[in-house]
Amino acid sequence: MRRAGPVALAGLLLLAACATPPRPSPGPPPSRPLPAPSPAPAPPTPPPGPSTEGLLPLTALPGWEKEDFVAAFEAWRANCQVRRTPVTARICREAMAVDLLDAQSARTFFESRFRAQLLPGEGVLTGYFAPVYDARRRPDDEFSAPLRPRPADLPPEGGAYPDRSAIESRPALDALAWLRPEDKFFLQIQGSGTLIFPEGPPAKAVFAGTNSQPFSGVANAMRDRGLLAAGQTSAEGIRAWLAAHRGAEAAEIMALNPRYVFFRLTPDDGLPPKGAAGVPLPAGRAIAVDLSRHVGGDAYWIDAHGPILSGAFPSYQRLVTALDTGGAIRGDIRADLYLGQGAEAGLEAGRIRHVLRLYRLVPRP
Repeated sequence: MRRAGPVALAGLLLLAACATPPRPSPGPPPSRPLPAPSPAPAPPTPPPGPSTEGLLPLTALPGWEKEDFVAAFEAWRANCQVRRTPVTARICREAMAVDLLDAQSARTFFESRFRAQLLPGEGVLTGYFAPVYDARRRPDDEFSAPLRPRPADLPPEGGAYPDRSAIESRPALDALAWLRPEDKFFLQIQGSGTLIFPEGPPAKAVFAGTNSQPFSGVANAMRDRGLLAAGQTSAEGIRAWLAAHRGAEAAEIMALNPRYVFFRLTPDDGLPPKGAAGVPLPAGRAIAVDLSRHVGGDAYWIDAHGPILSGAFPSYQRLVTALDTGGAIRGDIRADLYLGQGAEAGLEAGRIRHVLRLYRLVPRP
């Protein structure tokens, strides 16, 4: 975080001298002296400008030379309206007014208008996606997990409400759809997705609230119990295990995460899902962050290495925009990279767990 240094205010000391007037001499009284002019007011001390401590040219970013600048620019410009400070509003207007034809022009646009600030410390990069799952209008042996709407007695976010096990023990007379249990579990983790029915059009399952219980991942617990080997606790590994152990065993593992997400169904418009910022998420160019530590709409450079899950890409270095948040995304150096829709995006997203260094892009004044 940038911090401005203290401003020292200098005071003005006015000295007044006293003198004994001379005795009047005979004759006409002396003329009355003119009053001394008042001292000119001190000019106001200008407020400190933004700190430039630690700001780097974008050319110093690790991996900057390999960036796809055209893709980065188009994704950033498409979501430019999220934040409109005076400086970013000016840059947005400039972006809307140009028609970039090549990578060099896009690169020059960023380098001439932004600098980078490394946020202190290291954290974690994970990935998420918008799943597409088969669903049914009525339950059967395979599609036995109800997708529940927001209950009428759900308190505002933060209010006490039963955990996952207690909610699942209730009848589901108002179920919106029925899914495989492992699919519903991952749909709740992702927060939204598309449902495909054997009859009728597809529908979007849209986030409608939570029970305000803390999110708790199950990967470490499954590793510690010997259910999955270290390095195999990716989303695909967990989902495959849950599918192979449907019933009491899988329910016991899923209950380790007490957080429960409710949904609503909307027609499938074919567009990417919207994040917390209210705009469609560009695949590979949006991150979810802790919005108590970051500002939605800010641009960042992610530099992530050292994956711990097998099959993962070795690194992620790219320009992204903070457009979303999530229950498990907490802290300054914590980001969740949106990968897109469908099974392929889910496969990649489930393997991301990298050591993260995070740079904020700061507009040039």
